Amino acid sequence: MQNNYIEFENLLLSQYAKRSCETLGRQIYIESCPLRTEFQRDRDRIIHCKAFRRLKHKTQVFLSPHGDHYRTRLTHTLEVTQISRTIARALRLNEDLTEAIALGHDLGHTPFGHIGERTLDSLTGHFKHNEQSLRVVDLLENDGRGLNLTYEVRDGIINHCISGTPSTLEGSVVSISDRIAYINHDIDDAIRGGLLSENDLPCDIISLLGNKRGNMIDKFITDVVTESYEKNQIKQSEQFENALLTLRKFMFERVYDNPVAKIAETKTRNLITLLFNHYAEHPEYVPNSYKLLSDSKTTYITDYIAGMSDNYAIKAFNDIYVPSSWENL
Repeated sequence: MQNNYIEFENLLLSQYAKRSCETLGRQIYIESCPLRTEFQRDRDRIIHCKAFRRLKHKTQVFLSPHGDHYRTRLTHTLEVTQISRTIARALRLNEDLTEAIALGHDLGHTPFGHIGERTLDSLTGHFKHNEQSLRVVDLLENDGRGLNLTYEVRDGIINHCISGTPSTLEGSVVSISDRIAYINHDIDDAIRGGLLSENDLPCDIISLLGNKRGNMIDKFITDVVTESYEKNQIKQSEQFENALLTLRKFMFERVYDNPVAKIAETKTRNLITLLFNHYAEHPEYVPNSYKLLSDSKTTYITDYIAGMSDNYAIKAFNDIYVPSSWENL
């Protein structure tokens, strides 16, 4: 069976694709699976881990939105995965590797999105969600044993941010797909939330991409595939790269730095700061499963808070700081 998928990859994949038989392996050796490639196994390990399930209750942009159709960190992950697979298939890259990286890229994200990330960074002196994602799969999952993923998936996870330099084209596909996904779906959510209308987008963007999210994503994907086909590089044309940067700047001005969002940001920052300080003063309330993995109080408190869903963080805050009625005492 193993020879079958090796033959399949050699027959269908581009010369620039990463073949599963070429993996640099895992930190701890395991026997090969007769039915799945190593990258398929990584995908399955990620999907079945607890950190992946918690993504459904972690903020993407809008905090505690009223409505079922706003993105969460989980739906963002699934959209990144689908865009990544579309690009990978068109370029004849390794879809299994691309999918595994995309599914795992945000496992270390904090509750309350980037507000939570920035707050932990200010409290600890250094916190990056891509580094925490790697820590999740290397150590925190599976009762401290980690998921024991392949080098290529781990490399794609740590390097998915814009400043990263993935060692595989598949990792580069996920990095650019992440940007395409979040800009476009954040616009969609902002329109749904009444912060934007379709006609608010910059005129040059509308003339290039239109103002319908599906068409915009399709044009970004088509551009990446056209510019990268049969090349050892994943890239955008200058026109579409500038369009993505323009949209990002526009979203910061109109949505991410919106005064309404800033009110929620202040509340969120205070919540996480109070939780962090409480656990620093009372480390006995941090589960032993975290304390067994680090001698550093700052590290195990950070691991605990970063792993929380929005709901769990709010409950923890209420349990500590909000008085209960006497009937519940």
